[in-house]
Amino acid sequence: MLEKLAELPLGVPVTLVLDNARYQRCALVQDLAQRLDIELLFLPAYSPNLNLIEPIWKFVKQQCLYAKYYSGFSLFTEAIRSCLDQTNTTHQSALTSLLSLNFQTFNNVQL
Repeated sequence: MLEKLAELPLGVPVTLVLDNARYQRCALVQDLAQRLDIELLFLPAYSPNLNLIEPIWKFVKQQCLYAKYYSGFSLFTEAIRSCLDQTNTTHQSALTSLLSLNFQTFNNVQL
């Protein structure tokens, strides 16, 4: 993925935001990113509010798991697929409020 990002004609520096998965922090990934001039920015540990996939998984769990029984794995996976397929239609208004980008910002910060 890093090589594909580096090939894109973006014309701006690339910063890739990652969670703290062990395979993302390995020396191989970090060395390759450095060679390709891609900055890796790791989210702080235990910060699901910064990782936008977390609210989606929470929503899917509420829709598909809570107080529901599936007689087989295929029915379970189909319920999840169906829920995800409806993110831009049936569930759009509910997800819009969950996926806000209202993060705390700091003014006058010098790096």
